[in-house]
Amino acid sequence: MVVPRDLKSLVPHGLRAGQGWFFSISISMFLGLLFLHAPAHALEISFPSMQLNLDGVDGPEQVSSVLQIVFLMTVLTIAPAMVIMMTSFTRLAVVLSLLRQAIGTQQSPPNQVIVGLALFLTFFIMQPVWDRIHKEAMVPYRNMEITGEEFLERSASPLKDFMLKQTSKKDLALFISLSGAGKPENVDDISLSTLIPAFVISELKTAFQIGFLLYIPFIILDMVVASILLSMGMMMLPPVMISLPFKLMLFVLADGWNVLVGSLVRSFY
Repeated sequence: MVVPRDLKSLVPHGLRAGQGWFFSISISMFLGLLFLHAPAHALEISFPSMQLNLDGVDGPEQVSSVLQIVFLMTVLTIAPAMVIMMTSFTRLAVVLSLLRQAIGTQQSPPNQVIVGLALFLTFFIMQPVWDRIHKEAMVPYRNMEITGEEFLERSASPLKDFMLKQTSKKDLALFISLSGAGKPENVDDISLSTLIPAFVISELKTAFQIGFLLYIPFIILDMVVASILLSMGMMMLPPVMISLPFKLMLFVLADGWNVLVGSLVRSFY
């Protein structure tokens, strides 16, 4: 018996032109029927079970603890969005991505390295804010000196102060006017739903400004290399292929990573 090397040889010649998809669907249905009629022990898969109920609750304290667990799980699901939108992560990630495009390297450094570096720099920059939240909110709440509402208010205050320092007045005024609320009398009257989008677009604007400054030396180098190749009559040779090693050498000789990271961290203070 001769076994065909691929599935195309199994498809009748009349079906290859416009009905090959019908043959693929038939094969998929046939394999599905095989799995459905397979023995039960061959497809037996066990998963760990988890139950959350209020059976056997003796008092409101136990109900409150269950609700706190549910609230904690909800917060953990939105924690990545909080890290991205309420910290320095946005500016760092955008600037590092623009730097990679300015140099001309396609996948170097890879996305995992850029995100990891931006994340650890975020932890470094936000460390004073975390310390303040821990001291003013976490410790009193752990010692049962404040309520849950006071804990949330004290936790939001350091983040508000950090975001207000990085948010332009123009962007903040835009979202205050869009929200329809009156002019706030002080910082405490500004809600997080208004401050967070204003902070994000301010961070994007700052990141693009830094990216523009990063592009200038590399664009000049590309123009010089392109002019030299054109004067030599080598019009078919891509200038990017020649300028890339010089870009890398320029960035290394200028100690680019030290200068860039230092400038980014100082821009938040």
